[in-house]
Amino acid sequence: MRARGPGKKELVVGLDCSTTAAKAIAFDREGNVVARASAPIRLSSPQAGFYEQDPDDWWDSARKVLRRITGQVDPGRIAALAISNQRETFVPLGRDERPLRPAIVWLDERCRDEVERFSRRIGKERIHRITGKPADYAPVVYRLAWMKRHEPGRFRKIRMVCDVQTFIVRQLTGSWVTSWASADPLGFFDVERKRWSPVILQELGLSAEELPLVRPPGAVVGGITEASSKATGLRAGTPVIAGGGDGQAAGLGSGVLSSERAYLNLGTAVVAGVYGKRYRTGRAFRTMCACSDAGYYYECSLRAGTFALDWFIRKILRIDPLRRPGIYRTLEREARDIPPGSGGVFHLPYLCGVMNPYWDMEARGVFLGLSSSHGRGHLYRSILEGIAFEQRAAIDSVERMLGTRVREFAVIGGGARSEFWCRMIADVTGRRVRIPRVTEASALGAAVAAAVGAGWFETFQKAAKQMTGFRETIRPDPSNRRTYERLFAVYRTIYPALRTVGS
Repeated sequence: MRARGPGKKELVVGLDCSTTAAKAIAFDREGNVVARASAPIRLSSPQAGFYEQDPDDWWDSARKVLRRITGQVDPGRIAALAISNQRETFVPLGRDERPLRPAIVWLDERCRDEVERFSRRIGKERIHRITGKPADYAPVVYRLAWMKRHEPGRFRKIRMVCDVQTFIVRQLTGSWVTSWASADPLGFFDVERKRWSPVILQELGLSAEELPLVRPPGAVVGGITEASSKATGLRAGTPVIAGGGDGQAAGLGSGVLSSERAYLNLGTAVVAGVYGKRYRTGRAFRTMCACSDAGYYYECSLRAGTFALDWFIRKILRIDPLRRPGIYRTLEREARDIPPGSGGVFHLPYLCGVMNPYWDMEARGVFLGLSSSHGRGHLYRSILEGIAFEQRAAIDSVERMLGTRVREFAVIGGGARSEFWCRMIADVTGRRVRIPRVTEASALGAAVAAAVGAGWFETFQKAAKQMTGFRETIRPDPSNRRTYERLFAVYRTIYPALRTVGS
């Protein structure tokens, strides 16, 4: 089901509820930004490895940014709204629809011990085949298993398990509905059949009645209620359209609907995705539903992306970037003055373990090749190079398994603002790097889904072609490319050589 054609309603809104902020952006039919607003979302860490949020903050921030949007444009111009959301984050609600505990965020590591225990009961290969994800502590299913073991009283009271999209859709429309591109990362969704997995739910001790209805991206999931109209300024009845997880929405917002282009999100985590029409699984990637009516993303993920840069500045240099915001520019200038190879220093960016292709939760970060001649600029550059090397290794593995060729990256996220890093990625990977004209790719991807749901376009392909585009293309430098080719041959041997150290 889709809404009626655009008429005078020439705007759609992408609401991006990420880990640290809610952003609402109104776009026209060409993908131009007409209005934008953002509001922070608090993140707490009650103890080492635990990360939580108050889900009421999700709604409060979403309400605020939507109210600011409707203060900038006539809400009568808005044809539809869709949501992109932080993935692998959930909150359990009781019968009174109130949270039974704080939401557990995707960064959280408390369920590490549950991964082996729970996956072994079903079978690791079976879980991988159903969900598209190898056993790893990222999916919500293992956090629910942790809750069942450590908080059994709360677990027994669960009435509804909400991902972020479900929670916001409930506030906006009164319905318990999510997108299959938001249900997918939870880890108990049958990705090929597009339904909750009875096998995994039975082992977990939950039923489909305790989970939201699932709809394809682009489908109408409800309309703005009178109560949410008063809270947001949106007109009652405005269609809310199924969007997707922020990673998949970013892929759609980057125009990644063919295998020749991959999205590369240089954020807290670094996530790359290659599009394909067939459901396939492999240890080189995790398989995600695309934020469209068909297809999948074969996604590579490195948990320590810009997180590693912040770690280095805060923990090693002992500098608070909030007090010295120029430290990033200073370190980048120092790194620029150092030739490719960081003076012989390599960084293995596994501060938070490694996902694809090794799926080793106990892996750790490494600086290799240090000498007394090295300074902070060498180390900073080596972190940037290590992350770039990791993307080269990851995308090469995906290509080998799929038998395809990725010719360019659409680079998004905070790291896309660094031309230096983007050029390094082009040189290391040997692929073009393209910078989208709209950097908020997740919000744009949600808006593309909203435009399809509003009836503006017949297909996601047509919508993405018109609403997305690029402002810059960076090509590999041949000289740097040759240098990095030699260095990559060394880099790829580091983890295999060290994996047994200390075991």
